[in-house]
Amino acid sequence: MNTITPDFVNILERAAQSKARPSTAEMVEALQQAEIATKKAKLAIPFASLIGEWRLCFATGASKDKKRGGIKLGRGYYLPKFTPASITFTRETDSSIEGTITNQLLVGSIHIQFTGPCRYPGKKNLLAFDFTEIQIKVFGTTVYQGKIRSGKIGSRDFARLSVANLPFFGFFWASESGIAARGRGGGLALWVKDEVVS
Repeated sequence: MNTITPDFVNILERAAQSKARPSTAEMVEALQQAEIATKKAKLAIPFASLIGEWRLCFATGASKDKKRGGIKLGRGYYLPKFTPASITFTRETDSSIEGTITNQLLVGSIHIQFTGPCRYPGKKNLLAFDFTEIQIKVFGTTVYQGKIRSGKIGSRDFARLSVANLPFFGFFWASESGIAARGRGGGLALWVKDEVVS
C-alpha cells in the first residue's frame, strides 16, 4: 500500500534536516497546513514524542487582526545558529503527564536558562507550563540563579490550574527530526533535533 506524504511534511522535514531551507513563506504555509491537518484528523501527539532537547529553528510572531478579528501571523524567520535557543522537555516517569520544561538561549558568552513545571494531559495536544526559575551564566560561571514568579502563580499552584490559565503550546507536528506548535499568543514555531545549547 503506497502512502503519499503531504507537501507540508516534506517542507518541515527539509527545514529540520537540510541546509537548503525552504523560504519563510513556504514555512509559514507548511506550518499552517500541518496544524489544519492534525486538527482535522484529530491526531494525538504522545508526550513521549516531545521528550528531549530541541533547537528553535523557525518562528513567526503574531498580532491581533483588528479588521477581521483573530490572529495575524508575522512573516516568520529562521533563528541563526550562532545564537542558539533550545527547549527541553523531561517527565517524571514514562507514564506521567507532568514534567519539566527548560528554555535556554546562548548569546555570545551569556547563557540564560528558564526552568519550570509542565503538564501534557494530551487533550488537544496542549502542553501547559510555567517558568519558575532562572539561571544566568557568563563565560560558564553562574552570576545569578533564583526563583521567578510569572504572573500570579507559583510551582505549588501549577498543578491546580487549568490550561486556560497558563502559558501553553498546542503541538501539531512531531517527528524524530522536529516538533511544531502554536503558542498561546498565536505564533508558530518549529524546533529541530541537532546540536543544541548545553
